[in-house]
Amino acid sequence: MKLITAIIQPGRLDQVKQALTEVGVHGMTVSSAQGYGRQGGHKEVYRGSTVKVDLVPKVRLEVLTEDQRVDELVDTIVQAAATNTVGDGKVWVQTLDSVVRVRTGETGVDAI
Repeated sequence: MKLITAIIQPGRLDQVKQALTEVGVHGMTVSSAQGYGRQGGHKEVYRGSTVKVDLVPKVRLEVLTEDQRVDELVDTIVQAAATNTVGDGKVWVQTLDSVVRVRTGETGVDAI
């Protein structure tokens, strides 16, 4: 089992959710995040003063999946999230030792 984590631009969340639903993903966790990469943030004018915004709003998306679906889901996320601009985000994959569905007690792939 794997955990796919993606940090994407907030404006691309609907496209990513729809794309994942179309390939059969039935659940995901979405949370707000802030961060910066190579773009290093940006500058805004607030009440006549220039202010450096170090942390840019992002969305963190997490999906649990079976090992054999990882490449398909990562490709789906990347294609749906891409705008071909700096700050599009990152996707990474981690191995999971166990998963338990709290309601039923199911474990492993059955809990996904």
